[in-house]
Amino acid sequence: MKKIIKKMFIYLGVIVTLSIVAVSIYHYSLIQKEEAILHNNGMMVNVHGQRMNVYQEGDGEDTYVFMAGSGIAAPVYELKGLYSKFSQHHQIAVVDRAGYGFSEIAHDERDIDTILMQTREALLASGLQPPYILVPHSISGLEAIYWAQKYPEEVKGIIALDIGLPSQYVKHKMGNFDRWMVKGMSLATKVGLHRLVPSQVYNPQVLNMSFLTTEEKEIYQALSFKQFFNEDMKNELLHVYENSLQSEQLSLPQDIPILIVDAIAKENVHSKYTAQNRQDYADFAKQFTHAEVKEVSGTHSIYLYQPEEIYQLAIEFMKTNADERGR
Repeated sequence: MKKIIKKMFIYLGVIVTLSIVAVSIYHYSLIQKEEAILHNNGMMVNVHGQRMNVYQEGDGEDTYVFMAGSGIAAPVYELKGLYSKFSQHHQIAVVDRAGYGFSEIAHDERDIDTILMQTREALLASGLQPPYILVPHSISGLEAIYWAQKYPEEVKGIIALDIGLPSQYVKHKMGNFDRWMVKGMSLATKVGLHRLVPSQVYNPQVLNMSFLTTEEKEIYQALSFKQFFNEDMKNELLHVYENSLQSEQLSLPQDIPILIVDAIAKENVHSKYTAQNRQDYADFAKQFTHAEVKEVSGTHSIYLYQPEEIYQLAIEFMKTNADERGR
């Protein structure tokens, strides 16, 4: 009986191994084919040997810099529905962090000083000069806040889209189980297993919307499969606690205007998480001279669902508070 069970486990191991090998071969063969459609409309710049992509659009006195959340593998395409509103009257830029979009993978620890240095120098290399109005989403809120803390003269304002606050990342430190989950997901993508769950690789809702052309949707999918949860994205998450501690040790730039857009899904209106997040945002905003928190109906990817409302809120906020700051 023991021999039979042992053989069953051996056969099962062989089947699983062969299946993984088959998926991996399939994934990397598609990666090679998909390279042919990955046309980049941005500008590739060199930042200390690291090739990074900066996409620019529009014209105007203000430059809005859009900063993607964790795991958004193709920011230029996923954020288009929102930044195209701003680019009608303003200059916009989307910086692909290392490992995102068309930027190369850095293979480093993703400490906050390196991330910020790369973003700032990529913008300068692309010809865009500060001050900027930062538009971070989710985890990139940490970089935007740190930017304003370290170089307040470069930040004209922050339009924060359902961001994670440094204090929240410190308070809710990632446990060992979650850390192993992150490492496991990254390992799974190396062998191409994410091909089996495309809805986890990119947001299917993007494909249902009209702001991307058919060609752009194909690029969005291909780029997402190529970059999803690579080493840089993994390390970015694994070091969010340490990066947040660095921000928490600095004083906040009280005079920089900040608008926090709190995305609240209808089913979560009365949840404990929503109540706590609402309180965290309110407490954070109180520390600034010019700050507002606006609740907007929608899920975490709020830029997909309420682009017009976000645009109007941002423009009105900056028009009022940037003028007041300058007095």
